[in-house]
Formats: sequence, structure tokens, C-alpha cells
Amino acid sequence: MATLRKDYVVARRVYSEDSFDEDHEKVYRVPLQRLDPMTCTLDCDSKRVKNTALSFLPIIGWMKIYRIKEWLLGDVVSGISTGLVAIMQGLAFAMLASLPPSYGLYAAFFPMLIYFFLGTSRHISVGPFPVLSLMVGSVVDRLVPVGGSPANFTSFEGLEPDEQRVLVASSVTFLMGIFQLAMGLLQVGFIVVYLSDTLVSGFTTAAAIQILVSQLKFVLGLVVPGYSGPFAIIRTLENIFGQITSTNICDLVMSILIMVVVFIVKELNDRYRAKLPVPIPIEVMTVVACGVSYACNFEERYGIDVVGNMTSGYQPPITPSVEVWQDSAVDAFPIAIVGFAVAFSVAKVYAIKHDYTIDGNQELIAFGVSNIFGASFKAFAASTALSRTAVQESSGGKTQIAGLLSAMMAMIVTVALGFLLEPLPRSVLGALVIINLKGMLMQFREIPYLWRRDKTECVVWVGTCLGATLLGLDIGLAVGLGVELLTVVFRIQFPMCSVLANLPGTDLYRNRKDYLHILEPNGVKILKMPSPIFFANIEFFREKLEQAIGCNPLRVLRKRNKAIRQIKKLVKNNEIPITEVCCFGGFLYQTNDESDMNMEEFDRPIDQKDLPFQINWNADLPGNISVPRVDIHSLILDFSAVSFLDISALKGLKTTLKELIRIDVDVYIVSCDVNILEKLHSCMFFDDEIQSSMFFVTIHDAMLHALEKHGRNKHKGWVVRNNYL
Repeated sequence: MATLRKDYVVARRVYSEDSFDEDHEKVYRVPLQRLDPMTCTLDCDSKRVKNTALSFLPIIGWMKIYRIKEWLLGDVVSGISTGLVAIMQGLAFAMLASLPPSYGLYAAFFPMLIYFFLGTSRHISVGPFPVLSLMVGSVVDRLVPVGGSPANFTSFEGLEPDEQRVLVASSVTFLMGIFQLAMGLLQVGFIVVYLSDTLVSGFTTAAAIQILVSQLKFVLGLVVPGYSGPFAIIRTLENIFGQITSTNICDLVMSILIMVVVFIVKELNDRYRAKLPVPIPIEVMTVVACGVSYACNFEERYGIDVVGNMTSGYQPPITPSVEVWQDSAVDAFPIAIVGFAVAFSVAKVYAIKHDYTIDGNQELIAFGVSNIFGASFKAFAASTALSRTAVQESSGGKTQIAGLLSAMMAMIVTVALGFLLEPLPRSVLGALVIINLKGMLMQFREIPYLWRRDKTECVVWVGTCLGATLLGLDIGLAVGLGVELLTVVFRIQFPMCSVLANLPGTDLYRNRKDYLHILEPNGVKILKMPSPIFFANIEFFREKLEQAIGCNPLRVLRKRNKAIRQIKKLVKNNEIPITEVCCFGGFLYQTNDESDMNMEEFDRPIDQKDLPFQINWNADLPGNISVPRVDIHSLILDFSAVSFLDISALKGLKTTLKELIRIDVDVYIVSCDVNILEKLHSCMFFDDEIQSSMFFVTIHDAMLHALEKHGRNKHKGWVVRNNYL
């Protein structure tokens, strides 16, 4: 789009903040008291009750607009397609959680029942997610290791190892749900903004690596104990390569065959997405593998590991173990955060695509209640799987009726058809898990892109990925957050300050290094601070200010005070003559016979009006006296990008401004946010030296004021002699 090239002329007064407020009658608003919002919240009427009910039960909102003729068929087809995928993924992801495969069907059923009523997204498929399954599995392996002694919990007494594992997984999931529900009720859904896309990408890539390594034992048909904690992936790989010669060839061949076929079909689904009415649910191929395994008796002939006994029906609810809670609280919280962050990110993508809104706090409540309910019936952590959600949306799903139907399919398999999956080789499920990692593993391609565009973001990605890969997902998430916060602190603590100059013939000011034809008026410097000023960067701000003006104002002040002392001594000893009307440095002033210089501390200015002489500090001084030159008379600080000042910054800024004023540099602050101005007034920032008249509306207002002031008053009304000190 071409820019309109047309001149415009604006004629107005030069405004300081004070004169602008006076001329335009600024309205001073009274801030709300702390209890006012609470009072508004407690006001109860029918409309507020209705809105509250709709916010807690989003199903009411979208069911009122449901178009049966247009949406129902798509939801049914989508529900069946998604259900087939959910069943197979549930079996596979249960192994990631170190649980019997049948419990994956529980995770595909119970959480979806609750989300159907409480969730605000109409398209995500709620159920097992590989990253969460692996994080839960790490806790399970730590408390109930394979081939080792379980943790000494009284709640484990009388339970088989598999039952102990289920108790650990359900207890961790229950606690995860409590965390999510609490965050939702406390309205802290904004917490997800601290997980940037770069961090999530690096984290999920590391999770994909962890998942890939964890599934190698099934693909190769090896017996490898589960490891947890830092460097668990290295110990797992060491164990796998230590017994690589014992690989079960039948498992390996089936896994490779499954991965090749599934990969090809998924590529075809992506390539011909527009032409296919429904994506081919290739995961159903596992049924074929199951039939071949049963017909050829692979378990006995080749010693492959199969799914085995599938629990039929549903068991009564259980109570979580408080002992597990005490041991796994540190693990459950990051699981809750990651589960919500992934689900919310996916939900946001589809909400934008289909033009509806989602509520982050309500999503937290929905997932919290879903996981609490599911954990009560032995399900493990639920979120949303990207591939499953893509199937639900691309196959015509319009609402969560599709999700409900997919859950019903999982229920049918659990109740009536589970026995048909008992001969299914675990290597096939492992192959399905690995091939579904393609999207997450392809995120490695972001590294060169980030390196070219933003090296800081690249550091976040690599740091998060390495931390989560080597140290474990829970510690890795903390490492990623730490690196991300450090980059934010680094950017704020060391911002890219710039010296601005004027583009001739305009009121526009830009970085003087970016343009060839740019004007920097003599005696005026403009410094832009592009970030908040607070305790961590106030010293950096002072350093940049000193670089801009070319001197240290406090050092200059001390040197001047010392010079005045020396000059006074010279005058007193008659080494320098002084007359009734005398001039030093080209400026003429009246003397005062009764004045007697009262020296103060070097950090305080000496009022030269009380001295029998005045000094031009940029001229040559007598004897060996030297004082750093100050080549500017005005400094303009552009605060347009300064969003806040803390108390430490206020003190540092006040000190800096006084140092500048005391060496005869006029300081003007422009484009200051109104909230900062109010804070300056409330913190008693202004005094005899620092006045509100120093604040101007724009850079150009301050520039015109400074040039007018120093251009008009220069030597006016005085006879200048060529007498210099």
C-alpha cells in the first residue's frame, strides 16, 4: 500500500505538560478504592446470575446456537474418526505413563465427559497427551520402579505393582487437577503468557526426544527399567545400547513396517487434505497388526511383548494417596502448567480460525475438574493431543459433540471390545507413538530461523530443549523459565538507548546513526530510553546519559567547586586583578563588595552570584586549573517508552537531574506517561531545583523551548569584554 505523500501544517503553541493541562482543562480522576470492585462483584441481579452461569457452563452458550442440519453429520463423522485415533493413542500413551495400556482408555473417556460441559473450546480433543504421560510416568517410575522396591507408603500395602502404579498416576493427576482448578478460581489464567511460543517449542521438542528414547525398548523388544531424574535419558540409552544385540527382530520389523505405512498415509492426508472428505484414520491399522499377531501367534513363536489382559468395564472410584501428594507436589505443578499451556495454545489457534472466543480461566477450571474426575476413576493426566485435535477439526467437527462421541467409542471398547486388543504387540503401539512425534521433532528447523531473526530467542529455545532433555521435563521447564526470565531481565536491564536528532524541515526525531541527512542542534542532546526504569537499570541509564553528554556531571561539579576554591585563593593573593565590574570567560556580571564565598561540600553547587567573579567554564582557566568541558546547554530525555518507574529509579533519576542542573544543563523530560507524572507528584519528586515545568508534551516542544531560551538570552544587554580566566 503506497503512503500518501502530502504536506500538512500545524500551528500551535509550544506546550509543557503544565501549560497543556491548563489550556485543555485536564480532568483529574479519583481512583477506585480497593473495595469498590468487590462491591460491584457482590451486586446480584438476574443478568449477573445468568452471565455467571453461562461462564461456568459454556455448553449452554453453544448449544443455543447449534445448527442440527449443518453440524450434526460433521460432528458424528468427526467423533467416530477421532474416537478411533483416541483409542489407539490412549493405549500407546498409557505405556508412556508406565501403566497397563487399558488405563489409556480411561483417560480418553472420563476427562472428556466433564470438558464437554465446562470447556470453552469447541474443537480440541481432550484426552492423553504424550508429554504429560511421560511426566506422570517419571513420577511412577520413581515411586514404583520396575524390578525395584516401591516407596515405603502405607497406601501401597496389599496392592500389586500395577495397582501401585495406577494409584501413583491417579494421585498425581488428582493433585494436578487441584492446582488447575485453584488457578482457575483465582483467575490466574494469565500465567500461560510466561510460557512463550519459543519456550513451549523447545520444551515439547525435548519431550519428543524423551518420548522417542522411552519407546525404543518396545520397538526393539528389550527389557529396560524406567529411569527418572537428571540424566535419565543417558542411562536409558546406555542400557539400550548395552543389550542391543538382544533385539527382537520380529518387534523391530513390525515397528519399521508400521512407521513407514503410517508416515506415508499421514503425508497423503496432509497433501490431499482439501480433496479428502475425512482424513484416513491410519491408526486403525493397529487392528490389522493385532489380527496378524493373533493369527500367527507372535507372542509364543517370537517372544514379542503384547498388550495382554485388558480390564473390562469400569472400576469403582478410588481416593488419592496423600503420601503420594507429599512426594509429588513439586512434579504435579509443572504437569498442571504444561497441560494447560498446551491445551490453551491449541484451543486459541482453532478459536481464531473459527471466530469464537475462549476463556483461559474457565479452561483452567474445566481441565482441573476433568482431571480430578478422571483421576477418581484411575485415569491419568489429560490435556489435548495436537494430532488428535487436527483429526477432529479437519474431519468436520464443529462442537464438542464430536468429542463426546469419541469418548463414547472409548467406552464401548472398554466395556465390550477390549479383549480384541489383547494380542496387539506393544512394539506396534511404540511405533505409533514415535511416528506421531514427527511434528514436534520437526521443530528443530526453528533453530536456524531463530538464530537469524533473534539470537536471544534462540538461546531460550536451545536452553529449554537441552535442560528438559538432559535434566528431565520438570527441571527442564524450570530451566527454560529461568533462561526466559533472564533474557527479559537482560533486555530491560541493558536496553538499546539511542541519541536522537531532527530530520530537517520536520518535527520528527530518529536515531542519528540511522540517517545520512539528519540535524543535531548545537548544545542540545536527545536521549531515548526504550524500557522501564527501575532499580536494576538505573545505573545503566546514568552511564548511557553520561556517554550522550560526554561527561560525568558529578565529576564536573566537583572539579568546578575545586577550581572556584583555587581561583578565589588566586584573587585573594592578588595574583589575578579584579575590578568593580569584571568579566571572566567573556560574560559580564556585577560584583558584590560584601560577598564572601562560603565554600560547601564538593558535591553541592557554589552559587557564583555570591562571588566577586563569574567563570566561563569552557574557556582557558588560569594556572594549572582544568575542568572537563560541558558542550551542551540542554538535555532532552524521551520517556515515551518508559512504562513505569520504581522508588529506586525515582531517587536515582532525581539525583541525576540535580547533578545536571548544577552544572548549568537544562533538562527536559518529554512524552512522559500520565501515570508516571502522577507518581512523581505523589512521591514528592519536585522541589526548588526539579520543577514540573521541565516536562514537555513532545520532543519538538522541548527543542523549540530550549533553542528559544538559549538563543534569545545569549549575551543580551551586556557589554562583552575579551577578558578570560
